[in-house]
Amino acid sequence: MWPVAEFIASLTGASPHTRKAYEGDLRQFVTWAERGGAAGPESVDHLVLRRYLAYLTTRGMARPTIARKAAALRAFFGWLRRRGVVGADPTRNLRAPKGDRRLPKVPKAAEVAALLEEAPPVAEDDAVGAAVALRDTAVLEMLYGAGLRISELCGLAPADVDLRAGLVTVLGKRSKVRRVPLGEAAIAAIRTYLAAGRTNLSGPLTPPDALFLNQRGRRLTPRDARRILERRLLNDGRAISPHTLRHAYATHLLEGGADLRAVQELLGHADVATTQLYTHLTKDRLRAVYNATHPRA
Repeated sequence: MWPVAEFIASLTGASPHTRKAYEGDLRQFVTWAERGGAAGPESVDHLVLRRYLAYLTTRGMARPTIARKAAALRAFFGWLRRRGVVGADPTRNLRAPKGDRRLPKVPKAAEVAALLEEAPPVAEDDAVGAAVALRDTAVLEMLYGAGLRISELCGLAPADVDLRAGLVTVLGKRSKVRRVPLGEAAIAAIRTYLAAGRTNLSGPLTPPDALFLNQRGRRLTPRDARRILERRLLNDGRAISPHTLRHAYATHLLEGGADLRAVQELLGHADVATTQLYTHLTKDRLRAVYNATHPRA
């Protein structure tokens, strides 16, 4: 018996995205293991897990994907060991390929500014279209102005935004709460959306604790938010993702001289090593500027 559902239910501090990913990863492993004759977790040893990771590699899966699946297995078998289901943890010393930690190309500050200032045309008699335009602007200003993860943005309630103080309260990974400052542009966009946009999108099925709504009056989903950026392109025609705006937020703060620890707190990173990835990115950009401009580069 494979108690995958019970394990997933125990992950109360993990985000819905993490729980969903881990469940899919573990059920995929169970299917593979059962084909090989494993009736339950007690039949799995270190060699079986090594063979599984090798199998994933032969299927051409990306290193970050395999690394995440290995992390799901470690968490699962560690939980089983603590519950006494298995006598020893077979994932101990299990090595998986390290994920590719390279960050995507980050747009320059001027490029992001042009993207945010773009105003799509809306017919004068289209109240819903006007409300959607106000919502889209507020969403983009929040993603870039506060560096939120897409799940964090979609989970916001109106009460989480303190426009007077210029702060947003965010429930991040592992149920960690942080308060992030908002800039004037984000404050103005949210205030306008609340005053003239959200009402025209709300309906009988609207959750009262949902700040951002889709056109059906329901809570905005991550897919809805990604579609917003699919409709907004950079000046050179490039499309970017909501997470790219989070990368831009961090990169532009560091390039402006922000302290690394402060950026770590703003992003909600548990480990400063994750935030340090952005310092590598800014160094690459500074090197490019140096090579292009210095006479003896």
